Amino acid sequence: MVLDIVCVPALSDNYIWLAHDPASGETVVVDPAQAAPVDLVLVERGWRLSAIWNTHWHPDHTDGNAELKAAHGVPVIAPAAEAARIPTADRLVAEGDRVMLGDNVATVWETPAHTAGHISYHLAEAGVIFVGDTLFAMGCGRLFEGTAAQMFANMQRYAALPEATRVYCAHEYTESNARFALSRAPEDRALVARMAAVRAARAEGRPTVPTDIGLERATNPFLRARDAAELAELRAAKDGFRG
Repeated sequence: MVLDIVCVPALSDNYIWLAHDPASGETVVVDPAQAAPVDLVLVERGWRLSAIWNTHWHPDHTDGNAELKAAHGVPVIAPAAEAARIPTADRLVAEGDRVMLGDNVATVWETPAHTAGHISYHLAEAGVIFVGDTLFAMGCGRLFEGTAAQMFANMQRYAALPEATRVYCAHEYTESNARFALSRAPEDRALVARMAAVRAARAEGRPTVPTDIGLERATNPFLRARDAAELAELRAAKDGFRG
């Protein structure tokens, strides 16, 4: 299955994702922080919006829901565990539920820790996963509503995906994450090479995502943590990192 996936920058460092299925003409938007930039891309590409997918309740992932829903008459699909915090939701989903983009099946994964009900959308045949704020390029989300044990379980689950799986996260945090990773392992050649690539991309104004599971296995300290205690130590260190 081949999807057209477009990055829509929003706010200061958010990425909204538009995923388009050429066969059916359907398009979903993942985590719309704002409506206006999404509408601009839809018009530019001549795409028809068919659904809104939310990974979690934070306003910088849901603030565009109401306007897009009203303008396009489309449903909002959101995590069942966060129903009270996403009042625009029409369909609530949980672990193992399936949502469709044309003939493409997205399986819902419950990936709590950043928020209590955070979910990811895994399109196995397309080799794609939308991870919201759980996994980042070279990083992971802050533990606002969950535990290091939950986040470690999420990292293990992502790491088990095929290396070529494309990972679509919702923020441009890669350079900061790379600086932190290098502070822990300054001689790591894979980290040095990735930092060079990240800096080159940012100097040219290009996003550093999507990433892929193989690259994260090689360079993401959180994905490589050996247990929940190590992940907890890494997350606490990153929270206080000013490098």
